[in-house]
Amino acid sequence: MRDRLLWLGCLVYAALFTWLGSIKYDAHRNLVDFGIFAQTASSAFGCFCNPVEGSHWAFHFSPILYVVGLALGLVHSPLTLVALQAIAGALTAPPIYGLVRARSDITAARLAALVTWLYPPLAGLIFGDFHENGFAPAAVAWTLYAFDAGLIAAAAIAAIVTLSIKEDQAVFLAIGGALGAWRHRGTDRGRLAAGIALLSVIILIAFFGFIRPHAATAASIWQPVRFYAWNAPLQQSLAAEFASRLGFVALVFVPLLFLPFRSSMMWLAAAPLAEVLLSRMPTTFTLGTHYAGAWIGYVLAPFACAAGDLPALRRRTALFACIGLCIVELAVADPLHPGVNLRMPQARDTTLDRFLHTVPRDASVATQEEAYTHLALSNPAARLLPETLPQPIAACLILIDWNFPESARLREYGPAVLGLVAAGRYVAARTDDGIELYRRIGRCR
Repeated sequence: MRDRLLWLGCLVYAALFTWLGSIKYDAHRNLVDFGIFAQTASSAFGCFCNPVEGSHWAFHFSPILYVVGLALGLVHSPLTLVALQAIAGALTAPPIYGLVRARSDITAARLAALVTWLYPPLAGLIFGDFHENGFAPAAVAWTLYAFDAGLIAAAAIAAIVTLSIKEDQAVFLAIGGALGAWRHRGTDRGRLAAGIALLSVIILIAFFGFIRPHAATAASIWQPVRFYAWNAPLQQSLAAEFASRLGFVALVFVPLLFLPFRSSMMWLAAAPLAEVLLSRMPTTFTLGTHYAGAWIGYVLAPFACAAGDLPALRRRTALFACIGLCIVELAVADPLHPGVNLRMPQARDTTLDRFLHTVPRDASVATQEEAYTHLALSNPAARLLPETLPQPIAACLILIDWNFPESARLREYGPAVLGLVAAGRYVAARTDDGIELYRRIGRCR
């Protein structure tokens, strides 16, 4: 862990993805989650909420966002979110390095760290919109490394950090802790594993039994359950998208030469992978989304254990092969989608940013993704246009930028906005080169 090349690699990785993320942000390629988490984190010591979800506690158990809120208090910039996620991605490599180094030589450990930085699912996660799941791979990997090394205090701290990310990690660590307690029963590691399992269960009971019901304004079903409706449509989805799920498995394990399956630690990845593969919505098993954060750490850790246990010659050959396969996958199935997300800012980006600076701070404004993500951090009242036509707009202002015709919310709700204007419920307040700002008729806060 004192290898200078390891920490230099972390620095380069974090700087690279911060830079790429800044380009993506300036080009207005961030989507809904970036705005949601910017508003939630910036209000961490207030309502811990955003206009899209209401209280974030109604959706997820994510105390880690209080740390993000502290960072935003020091540097109130959207690039703070980009940089934090980039740093978290970079810090996934050291525990993988440590797991390999404990079993083999320093060269193999360095190669394993390089595999981690090149691993396409991790790159897609870190380059995607800021999300609490962006912290999970590093937190999980550090937990498993410290536990494997017998570093009891470090493993306990890393497990607590992991549990603070999202409630699904409590499910995974409850299972993993129970397995670890049985396998290492009668030892300090066994007692630690049992403690982690117990804490995980307590968190699940507290969140689903008290926190979420108290935070949810409507007595509706927990929102993420929509991914797992065990009914006929799900069965049809599983059959129709079997090839997509199989392709997802290939994209996950081919770059790792299926080495994780050579380690018994791979059992820990069963529940995280099931979470995404059994969903009826393909978004969860599409690389480049935040859902990959749930399982990456649980897959990379057994990869490191298996790679470290290989005979010396086969180990080095396998790691070089993994590096090559990662590069090939980034070339042919890049989850960063650079053709869409990486471009220099255009005139329409400059025009939109200039217009947004004139919108009154704290004004209740409904708009599309491109504008919402740039308003969110400075305007807690900014919100998205509704997803469907029957839903009403509660905002005082509506901002439409027709220069972004590919915007999903604009395509879905743009015609309804024009209908509201035609009906006299909103009136044009200002226009500028394709951008239109409408004000609601009547009293408006």
